[in-house]
Amino acid sequence: MSRCSLFLAALAAAFCVAAAAPAVADDAAPAQTIALWPGTPPGGGSGPRGPERIGQSGTGVGAVSNISRPRIEIYRPSRPNGTAVLLVGGGGYFRIGIGHEVMPTARWLAALGVTPVVLYYRLPGEGWTPAAPFQDGQRAMRLLRAQARELGIDPQRIGVIGFSAGGNLAGIVATRFADALYAPVDAADRQSARPDFVGLIYPVSTLQPPYDTTRSVRELSAQPDAATAYTIQLHVSRDTPPTFIADAVDDPIVDVDTGVSLFAALVRQHVPVELHEFERGGHGWGLGQPGTPVAAWPRLFAAWARSHGFLPAAGDAAAPFAAPAPQAQPAKARAAAADGGADDNDD
Repeated sequence: MSRCSLFLAALAAAFCVAAAAPAVADDAAPAQTIALWPGTPPGGGSGPRGPERIGQSGTGVGAVSNISRPRIEIYRPSRPNGTAVLLVGGGGYFRIGIGHEVMPTARWLAALGVTPVVLYYRLPGEGWTPAAPFQDGQRAMRLLRAQARELGIDPQRIGVIGFSAGGNLAGIVATRFADALYAPVDAADRQSARPDFVGLIYPVSTLQPPYDTTRSVRELSAQPDAATAYTIQLHVSRDTPPTFIADAVDDPIVDVDTGVSLFAALVRQHVPVELHEFERGGHGWGLGQPGTPVAAWPRLFAAWARSHGFLPAAGDAAAPFAAPAPQAQPAKARAAAADGGADDNDD
């Protein structure tokens, strides 16, 4: 079912997320870090050298750049319910909004019993090709499915939430999951790269005119067909997973019409979709400041995810998830196995 809502400030404030003790501390180390690639990443390019950099000023506070080790970092909720969400920060493909967007969202998800997975993807402006972040997104989804049992997650409840440029990446992973963006490197690549559900928060959904003024467009422009390859609306199909979209009408970077056009493309393909266009919020709001209209989106997203079965019912949210028992292998299989915009804009 499709629902589209426009929230005025007074209405949206009623849905703001209540403050709660975080399930993932600000300085918590990930329970597990998994390199995306066993050797040299695909696609060419040498990447940056030296340590990663963390922004200290302006809109870049907490943003990470100089990424030479694409990876996922997995955090453990105290009472996991089996759902996992890959978190993709924005930053115009020249940095990743880890501190402002990703980690607050990870703490909120962990409080719901969801396993948050933080994606550190390659940035085209740092010597990698424009295809690199999308290759990393596909690979991350496949690795999560391949290791679902070890991670204690349900392989049929793995979603993705992306912000701004990270919403572009998440949207392309969700729509182009069947495209071979890289050659298989190991058994994990036999897994599906399709997310089970998608949250797109002020996403850069199109790279085409007249919306081709973002930093994302500039960073991806080295690929001649980037405007078609990485415009989400052009790749929506009936197999696109259920999608939640949140934008602000006064966003100075992502035009409100792009969210509406993405919503319409999903509706035409009969994809379950929910769109929220908030009256105020601008761009780059992350979870949203308490008391602002956009701070309603986490509660709305959780209700939407529950309605589709991706989160337990509210009364069951704390129930721990038990991974299914391993299947018994035939003797022959056991034997075989034994052998074997402006530069500072995060758009």
